Amino acid sequence: MLAQAKISTFKIKKIIKCFCLDFNASKTALLLGLNRNTINHWYDVFRRAIYAHQYREFKMIMGEAELDESYFGARRIRGLKVKLKRGRGTRKQPVFGIMKRNGHVYTEIIPDCKKKTLQAVIKGRIDPKTVIYSDGWRGYDGLVDVGYDKHFRVNHGENEFSKGQGIHINGIENFWSFTKRRLAKFNGVKKNFDLHLKESEWRYGKKSDKLEKELWNILKFYY
Repeated sequence: MLAQAKISTFKIKKIIKCFCLDFNASKTALLLGLNRNTINHWYDVFRRAIYAHQYREFKMIMGEAELDESYFGARRIRGLKVKLKRGRGTRKQPVFGIMKRNGHVYTEIIPDCKKKTLQAVIKGRIDPKTVIYSDGWRGYDGLVDVGYDKHFRVNHGENEFSKGQGIHINGIENFWSFTKRRLAKFNGVKKNFDLHLKESEWRYGKKSDKLEKELWNILKFYY
């Protein structure tokens, strides 16, 4: 695709730079003097390549991992007069997240946060020897019974956010905060939410110059 592109490599790299600075398509089109549809096209190319890259690069998580779920979506639904609840019990879209301490984040869109659902993801993505940290949600009950005998919890319901000795889930909670701030700039992202979620995984904790180099290499691999 890069070789057959209708615009020069120089311009593609300019678009990459704006993308990695997290400019929206309108701002990038204005800055570069390009058509908004052209920018939309390339942004979509970037996001799909990043999505594939995140899955390709994933390795079974070992060491220490933090677990948490979060909820995404509008604060209101058309025709519903009250605001949606926050957290568990909401009508928003649940997302499960796993953060490897001092490493990458893995996210997955899930239908619910029941124990069966969460355990299926955990068993497929986390090595049983891993030290796991979570909050007190009942969806995390029984992990010891399925082989995860190093499971430590904090009780957020009692305003407990750390027990000391590294028992906390601050890392994954910081990721949720980062992701929600990002998506708010794009009005919450109603379309291609899965692509934006994987993009946030990829972006988290990296500076724009590193993102530029990585994205160029990703594109060369896929296109």
